[in-house]
Amino acid sequence: MRFRARRSEEPEINLIPLIDVLLMALIFLLVTTSFAKFAQLQLQLPEASSDTKPEDAALRVSIDAKGQYFINDKQLLNATPEVLRQAMLEAVNTRKDPIVVIQADRRTPHEAVIRVMDTARRLGLTHLTFATQQSADGSAP
Repeated sequence: MRFRARRSEEPEINLIPLIDVLLMALIFLLVTTSFAKFAQLQLQLPEASSDTKPEDAALRVSIDAKGQYFINDKQLLNATPEVLRQAMLEAVNTRKDPIVVIQADRRTPHEAVIRVMDTARRLGLTHLTFATQQSADGSAP
């Protein structure tokens, strides 16, 4: 029995699938980086004739439209009263009678604002105020 001698073929690298994968990765990176600017906390504060400056406050509690809490711009893991109480207690630290500024989006559920007010009351924080934005014409709505 006589076998034919096999020719050894050099392996080829097919570049078309490699180019497809690179183009898909490029498209993915372009799409995901365009959404990075929307990751910031977006609040639409209610309008009022006077403006409260939250930068002067010792404790700033922000609530977005979904009811998620942020203490001094740090998001809480969940919205349970225990987590909110612990975060507020840590933020107050040793300050004596700080001002608590509540920045609630105009679409925030009422329950979320009441929960912050109740937690502050239970911690003995009596100076509460709400952050608003200046109305366009300067008068009260």
